[in-house]
Amino acid sequence: MGKQYWLMKSELDVYGWDDLVKDGTGMWDGVRNHSAKLNMMAMKVGDEALFYHSNIGKECVGIMRITEESSPDPTAEEGSPWVIVRVAPVRPLAHPVTLAAIKADPKLADMDLIRLSRLSVGRVTPDEWKHILEKSEKPEA
Repeated sequence: MGKQYWLMKSELDVYGWDDLVKDGTGMWDGVRNHSAKLNMMAMKVGDEALFYHSNIGKECVGIMRITEESSPDPTAEEGSPWVIVRVAPVRPLAHPVTLAAIKADPKLADMDLIRLSRLSVGRVTPDEWKHILEKSEKPEA
């Protein structure tokens, strides 16, 4: 299987894109949803993910790469099923792509972000990935 694409949500005021860039690498922890956990367990080194600011901003702001596959989450109770992955920033998007812009685009109507809006780690198809990157090159009118 080739490279997979993902969207990973974080709250700007908890851990934002700038924090990841400053740190140079990050541990994606604190996920407490089984579907999101299964997505993280499916990630491979080299996969790429959109960094999405949830709650504040509600927009895709950057691209990160998976640098380490899933391992137990040290922030969870011992013996719990939760996992982390390690990520590193690749680059910011030329222009953020907002949730409103994604919702308004028929080509993105089937995204996990729209269909499973509460999911913090979702899959992105190669076509959706390409389309979002194209949207980031053109600021919204």
